[in-house]
Amino acid sequence: MPTLILVRHGQSQWNLENRFTGWWDVDLTEKGIEEAIAAGELLAEKGLEPTRAFTSLQTRAIKTLHLAMEAAGRLWVPEIKDWRLNERHYGGLTGLNKQETREKHGDEQVHIWRRSYDTPPPEMEPGHDYDMRGDPRYAGIDIPSTESLKLTIERVLPYFQSDIMPVLASGETVIISAHGNSLRALVKHLSGISDDDITGLEIPTGQPIIYEFDDQMVPGERYYLKDS
Repeated sequence: MPTLILVRHGQSQWNLENRFTGWWDVDLTEKGIEEAIAAGELLAEKGLEPTRAFTSLQTRAIKTLHLAMEAAGRLWVPEIKDWRLNERHYGGLTGLNKQETREKHGDEQVHIWRRSYDTPPPEMEPGHDYDMRGDPRYAGIDIPSTESLKLTIERVLPYFQSDIMPVLASGETVIISAHGNSLRALVKHLSGISDDDITGLEIPTGQPIIYEFDDQMVPGERYYLKDS
């Protein structure tokens, strides 16, 4: 049975500091490391053995994958890294403390930026402190200046359908280690969640979400591995 495992990276340093992170490359905290290891231990405990792995180009997701796979005894599994699994780009909000941003712009405006489906944050200006355009991992990639959830879905979903679904369809057990919004894009698609409802869905850090597919590659109901 083709099986898909989704894991949001463990707590990052900017999660802890309550800052908008987006494409900026921050590391895991000690708690985030523990969450990643616990996710891998849970996979082993439940007898779920990934055979292929996908992740983003961001350290927090890559490390989460590696720590989880090591804990599961599956560090040897082939993996692919792709920018299309990156977190949503938070534009000019990148690096800002969320509470301070609320105090400056108001709760309603920040809520729209964070939770609306198709309203992106202000664009990141060239030369911004957290501009990723000079980063060699993005050479040749047209880095967005900001993204709504809708725009994030428009890059995540075609990649999932073209590169990951065929792997699943061949009978593999696939693990994707990614981010709150890139995983929200996949859950929206796989669970048929509406534009309005998806904005309220939280993806917890370090908790494997499971989809099992039937012979027609129709996904069943998603569930958390810890609840199985």
